[in-house]
Amino acid sequence: MRFDSPAGPNPSDRTTVLGQPVLRIDGPIKTTGTAPYAYERHDVAPSQLVGYPLGSAIAKGRVIAMDTSAAERAPGVVGVVTTLQMDPLPKARMNIAYLFGGDQIQHYHQAIAVVVAQNFEQARAAAALIRVEYQADETARFDLAAANEAQGHEDVDPLQSVGDFDGAYAEAPVKLDATYTTPGQSHAMMEPHATIAQWDGDRLTVWTSNQMIAWSHEALATAFGLPKENVRLDSPYIGGGFGGKLFLRSDAILAALAARQVGRPVKVALPRPMIANNTTHRGQTIQRIRIGATEDGRITAVAHDNISNTLPGGRGEIGARPTQHFYAGPNRLLVHRPAVMHLPESNAMRAPGETAGLMTLEIAMDEMAGMLDMDPVAFRIVNDIMVDPANAERPFSERHFVECLRVGAEAFGWADRNRVPGARREGAWLIGHGVAGAYRGAPVDTSGARVRLQPDGSLIVETDMTDIGTGSYTIIAQTAAEMLGLPVEAVTVELGDSAYPVSAGSGGQFGAASATAGVYAACVALRQRIAERMGVDAEALDFSDRAVRRGNTSTPLAEIAADGEIVAEDSIEFGDFRDDDYVLSTFGAHFAEIAVHALTGEIRVRRMLAVCDAGRILNPVTARSQVIGAMTMGVGGALMEELVVDTRYGFFVNHDLAGYEVPVHADIPSQEVIFLDTPDPVSTPLKAKGVGELGLCGVSAAIANAVHNATGIRVRDYPITLDKLLDRLPEVA
Repeated sequence: MRFDSPAGPNPSDRTTVLGQPVLRIDGPIKTTGTAPYAYERHDVAPSQLVGYPLGSAIAKGRVIAMDTSAAERAPGVVGVVTTLQMDPLPKARMNIAYLFGGDQIQHYHQAIAVVVAQNFEQARAAAALIRVEYQADETARFDLAAANEAQGHEDVDPLQSVGDFDGAYAEAPVKLDATYTTPGQSHAMMEPHATIAQWDGDRLTVWTSNQMIAWSHEALATAFGLPKENVRLDSPYIGGGFGGKLFLRSDAILAALAARQVGRPVKVALPRPMIANNTTHRGQTIQRIRIGATEDGRITAVAHDNISNTLPGGRGEIGARPTQHFYAGPNRLLVHRPAVMHLPESNAMRAPGETAGLMTLEIAMDEMAGMLDMDPVAFRIVNDIMVDPANAERPFSERHFVECLRVGAEAFGWADRNRVPGARREGAWLIGHGVAGAYRGAPVDTSGARVRLQPDGSLIVETDMTDIGTGSYTIIAQTAAEMLGLPVEAVTVELGDSAYPVSAGSGGQFGAASATAGVYAACVALRQRIAERMGVDAEALDFSDRAVRRGNTSTPLAEIAADGEIVAEDSIEFGDFRDDDYVLSTFGAHFAEIAVHALTGEIRVRRMLAVCDAGRILNPVTARSQVIGAMTMGVGGALMEELVVDTRYGFFVNHDLAGYEVPVHADIPSQEVIFLDTPDPVSTPLKAKGVGELGLCGVSAAIANAVHNATGIRVRDYPITLDKLLDRLPEVA
């Protein structure tokens, strides 16, 4: 099915099931511990052995020699595979870092061996016995500012250059010029990267934890030189990803290599330090923002210069990305400068670009509001824009940012906020309020599904779409139920298997909108098949109450399929009109109240509110869950999360969940979410857009702005830890 023009009325508009607060259909097995996650699938391959990985102890250089003799003699050991046994494995288009093979070391904890034993303890103990001789490259770079200076960026092509920024900025009566930093961040998902691999001749099956089945299916086939039909990935349940499981990683490679060598299935889970260093992370940034405005608060010039770390071939965190479309301003200069470093790979983490970019832009907007003596909400409203600021001929398909701000301000009680930084106090606690805008694009991608109407009138949906805790099972079931007139309990959803039709996968905030549109397309095809079997026009049929109605007649679906299942398969393909004629985005506003202890600098979040404009909300329960989880992640980014770099040796020091702190329930007593529920016909046939990444965008800045409001102290370097307040707090206290 081609989606070549804005959606008109269609069966999804009935919203008898779609759009309703249906509880997660996978919730019971997940909360009872019976969902089969990758490492726990003991039933899929008999006689499983356990592999334990060894990561490089240097960040850049080469492996000269490896002595595995002691490991091979250790109790229970069945085999050892080392990187020196083979040339570098071929990489598919999505992978940047080396996966395995050869003597070159590109980053710390690059996988260089795997030990296979009868059990985990034996494999881990034996891996510690491997002796490795390295030759380190002393030219490696581990400091972002130094790497950027050494590299030089005089001729970088801007992301956006419109008008005359330099001239407009020079003439602006009110100017801001500030530099902000954001640290590297870890996805810190609960479930580690894990895989069980089994060979049957030249056919490879992996049971793994991966967000993008089609990408990794291609990557595995490429790595092992196999035709794609000889490779199968199965990943029905994923214990969190946030972008860290988008690409093929070393757990799958090591498990497959080990299983091939020992001739038995092998399971491998990456230990937590290797998750931080061997997989991907959100890159560090240094961001300089300059804003020029008139005295009445209208932005006339904006420049956003972003530096971020990357391995060769990568892009880093493109912090200037959200500034391209968010606010008005006729003169614009946005630049991204990737700085090649030899840290582990920086790549996509929830709302890549927008997260780090809005952590800084939304502080800059707050600072400008203060310089103008304007309400921060009013300043943002004045600079709202309904067309692409770089191309006035291209409007936003739907943009309700001002409504988000106004609805949020009313619900939060913004009129009663603390208006003078440092002026409100409750005992030893300084009370502050902050606001930030939220912006995230609304991309989609081709997505397919297969639907099978069964003789009993039930429906099976098959697609390689994944559920990373986002509610995919539920909203896909709701979509199919709506289209076929079924209750949700009559729909079985099968996900995450490369044998199923290729979907968009989970990532980039495109998963929900794309996958449900793909299921919609397949259901339209099934409705046509049913109409053909009935010998009538599909447009004349109404599907409801487990039956097909035409005029005054009603035929149960079970009766139509009584002679055998009816199968249909299709995919949604999106026309260029979406990007050529419109800007498709999601918007939001975040409000926060915090308390800062006047003597110790301890920061406590007291309450948070998010207002979201993200098209039709497919399920308010699962959508709210996504947003409050994202808000929690934003608190972590504001106050806690930082991958601390050892700039001598090039690794992340706090590479486990003891040293890398994330928020817990007790850190945030109150979270509220309001959805505007604004269907967008340009987005998909279901008029829906993603929301899971929008919920993170801007959150950290709202917290940072609230800290300033409470104390009068402006911190421009995340995370905002108490040591960055203490030397100035005595003045406030």
